[in-house]
This record gives sequence, C-alpha cells and structure tokens, in this order.
Amino acid sequence: MTDQNNSLVLTDLDGMCETALAAAELLKSQAIAAVASITRGDNGRISAKLVEENQYATHGLAWLVTYVETLKETLKWTRSLQDEGKLGELELLMLQGGFAEYLKQMDGGIPMTLGEIIRPADLGVSTDDTAAFKTDAVLALMKEGYTPAVRGRIAVLVADGMDTGHFGDAGLDETYSMIRDQFRRFANEEVMPFAHEWHLKDELIPMSVIEKMSELGVFGLTVPEEYDGLGLGKMSMCVVSEELSRGYIGVGSLGTRSEIAAELVLTGGSQAQKDKWLRKFASGEILPTAVFTEPNTGSDLASLKTRAVKDGDVYKITGNKTWITHAARADVMTLLVRSNPEEPGYKGLSMFLAEKERMNDEEDFPTPGMTGGEIEVLGYRGMKEYELGFDGFEVKAENLLGEEEGNGFKQLMQTFESARIQTAARALGVAQNAMELGLRYALDRVQFARPIIEFPRVAGKLAWMSVEIMMARQLTYASARAKDEGRRCDLEAGMAKLLGARVAWSAADNALQIHGGNGFALEYPISRVLCDARILNIFEGAGEIQAQVIARRLLEGAN
Repeated sequence: MTDQNNSLVLTDLDGMCETALAAAELLKSQAIAAVASITRGDNGRISAKLVEENQYATHGLAWLVTYVETLKETLKWTRSLQDEGKLGELELLMLQGGFAEYLKQMDGGIPMTLGEIIRPADLGVSTDDTAAFKTDAVLALMKEGYTPAVRGRIAVLVADGMDTGHFGDAGLDETYSMIRDQFRRFANEEVMPFAHEWHLKDELIPMSVIEKMSELGVFGLTVPEEYDGLGLGKMSMCVVSEELSRGYIGVGSLGTRSEIAAELVLTGGSQAQKDKWLRKFASGEILPTAVFTEPNTGSDLASLKTRAVKDGDVYKITGNKTWITHAARADVMTLLVRSNPEEPGYKGLSMFLAEKERMNDEEDFPTPGMTGGEIEVLGYRGMKEYELGFDGFEVKAENLLGEEEGNGFKQLMQTFESARIQTAARALGVAQNAMELGLRYALDRVQFARPIIEFPRVAGKLAWMSVEIMMARQLTYASARAKDEGRRCDLEAGMAKLLGARVAWSAADNALQIHGGNGFALEYPISRVLCDARILNIFEGAGEIQAQVIARRLLEGAN
C-alpha cells in the first residue's frame, strides 16, 4: 500500500485520490438532493422560509460541498506540479493527508465552528449512501493517509523550510512567484518588525508605509493600464493580499478599499467618473473607504435607512453608518444610501462617491455635516473602525455612481466576488503568519531537554496547519483564476472565504496553544494574530450568511 521510494506515500496516490474524489462527488450530489427535499415548498421550488428553518442542514451542505471543491482543487494542484516536474515529498504528503482528514470529517463530522459539527445524517443522507461513500480508496486513505508518522514527517519537512520560507510549492508561475517574493520582502522588512507595536499602541499604519505601497503599485493592481494601473488580474491581487496580510492584516487590507472602489467605478461608473477617479485610486493619491453597514442592519442591506435627498446639484445625506474601516483618513467614501424611500428593499438604494476631508491634527472628521467616533476593537486595528453620523452632508449630484438612481445594490453585488476572494487571501496570510510564529516558537522552545516540536501533538498541530493552509490556498487561487477568465465565481469565492476564515482562526488558536502561557502575553505577536484572525469569519459576510448564500445557490440548481 506504500511507495517503495518513500514508505509514507501511498502507492498510486493520484489514482486513489481520483477514485475517492468521485465518491465524494456522489455524496455531494446525494446531500444536495436530500437537503433540497426538505427545503422544497408545495409549489415544487426551494422555499427561503424552509432554507432558514433548516439552517443546520443547509449550512452543513455548504460546508460539505466546500470540502469536495477543496479536494478537487488540491488534486489539480499536485497534478500541475507533476506536469512541471515540481512535485516533491512534502506536496505529496499534503495531498495525502488533506484527502485523508477531509474524507474522515465528511464521514464523521465537519466542524462548521468549534461547537457545531455537521454529519451526513444531519443533511438527510441515508445510511446506505454513507456506507456506499466508503469505497476501498476512501477507506484506505482514511486509514493510512494521515497517520502519526505522516504528521511527523510533514512537520519535519515544514520545519526544514523555516529559514527559506518554503512550506510547499504553491503552484505559482514565474510571474506570480516574482510578485510574491517582492511583497514577501516588503512585508518582512517594512511591516513585520513594526506591526505588533502598531497593534499594541492602537496606531494607524504610518503614511510612510502607505506611500511605499503606492510606489509598489498596490492600489492599482487591477486597475486597467489606460487609467495608469498595472492591469493585472485577481490572481495578482490574491498573492499580494496574502503576503501583505502575512505581515499584518491591516496592511493587507489597505488595498481592499481601493480594490472595491475601483471595481465599483469600473463596473458601474460613467466614463466621466472613470476618468476622474481611477487614476487617483491607482496612484494612491486618494484613499477610499467603503460605507455600507448601518446600526442594527448588519448583512440586511435591504433595510438601510440613511437617506439621500436631491437639492439642486447636490444630494444631502442624513443617517448613521457603522463599522467603517479607515474612515478618518479616507478622502472619498463609496456610500450606499436610500435615494428613494418609496421603493422598498434593495430597489431604492443608490451608490455615491462621496468626497470628504481627511483627518487633521485637530479633528478626525472636519467635513461639514459629518461626525464620527472610533469603535475600540480587539484586533484589525491598523486602520481603525468608526461610527459615522450624517446630517445634511452634501455630495455632488455628479458623484452618483452611474449617474442614475436605484442601482446601488446591483453595483455593490458586482464587487462581491472580488471582495470575498481578497478576504480569503487575507485569511491565508493571517494563517500563514500564525503557522510561522508557532513553528519558530516550537523550534526554539526547549522543554524536558528537547525542542517542543519533537512532541507529537505540537508537531501534529503544525503539520495540519501547513496542510490545510495549502488546501485553502488552492481553493482561493481557483476562484481568482475563474474571475480572471471571466467566469461566474460567486460560489467558488464564497467557499474560499468560508474555509479561509475558519483555517485562519484554527491556525491562530493552535499557534497560540503551542506558545503556552506566553501566547496569552500581549508582548508575543501571536496574541495579536489571534485577535486579527477572529474578524475574518465576520466581515465581508459572516460565516453563517456565507454558508446560507452558498446553500441557496446549490439548492437553486436542484430545482
């Protein structure tokens, strides 16, 4: 059952994984059919009410399908490496261990969160179908794919890469590898030595760092060259966001503001608005922020109440917004408000490019008609979070995105794929940072006369971090490639974000555990990374909302 050249790699691993993936795909189809049967209304169509009433089943379905897609992309990754002659022992063991563990969880229970485990029976999958899932290939991988010896060997190979930063070949081509290396150096030199102090002092990321990011083209990565951007795709955005977030999530998230604003203008703006704004976004001359959420609305954007009333050549804005990132330092807000109170729900919403004054030495919000207060937070501190109040705040009518009212929600939806892909990439960076911190501590910390990495449960934590991060990375890259190829990828992007957020939290939690009591001390960076990781399952759509959206898409296909 094992390879003669390496006693830990199963014979014909690729073939076994292909056969096991087919079994997983069949289980996925059976689960979709089972959940559809309990969420279909009397009219034969999927009922939103029944989807909500059966949240454990519907959300569990989202997780099961996410696992299957992750296995598929992980197998594609190793096959691509094989074709390029780059497939090594570590990558093979990651494939083997990842398949083994995910297959076990698909059978025995997938953790949606720490206290919520979803099993096939919870989805309505019959015992016969669950038994049929356990083919010879599935059973062999479950039994021999991720043994203590395999975990130990992965930990050794990962530890060997500590000084070089090589924790498995990510499968990037030469161009993306160069981009990754450039931004890894930037993160290592300009961010990581200072990030923890910024966090502890709750300081804004220095403008000098933002200026260097501008010089590197961070804010214009995906802006077309005709508007002085780099004209690169979402894959480049993924790689850059991951490396910058590995340094500090706040730095990795700075580009998100410009990414969202630029995509809003590119997809929904008039030509005049493209000419006015895109070059400024790309150069970093102006810093945008996204202003969508309101108190008590959360993800329920249809309930937004902040009003825009036209008065001559301006709109006057009145209302409140909350959880607005980098608001004080921003020069312009992509502001979603209700321009037509007679239109219910999403139809009455419009998007504005609302100009404002940047903070100064005297006050954070000097613009007339606008006030704001900081929200103190556990982590994700480098840009700060704010509550905003608007009372007659004026926005030029020419800054109505697309120059037509009522399109705000549709315009925002066009950015969600990119936003979720980037959030998944940021999660990868946070997870990678956590793993590296845990690994360095495990190598350096000596207890009972040996480094603690020699203890199986410490080594096992590090091994699984490296495996699951790589798997989540391949799922994220797949969604970015789909976006670059012009394919609809809201499902893939949602899955990448759903999994990436959980992986980041798990990695941070386990890395802190490796630190023991020291991990609980504020002086150790892992304490910051734990706080930063926690937000990833909340913003850009909380995990529960994300699972709901994925499930609805899957079930719509079952109609």
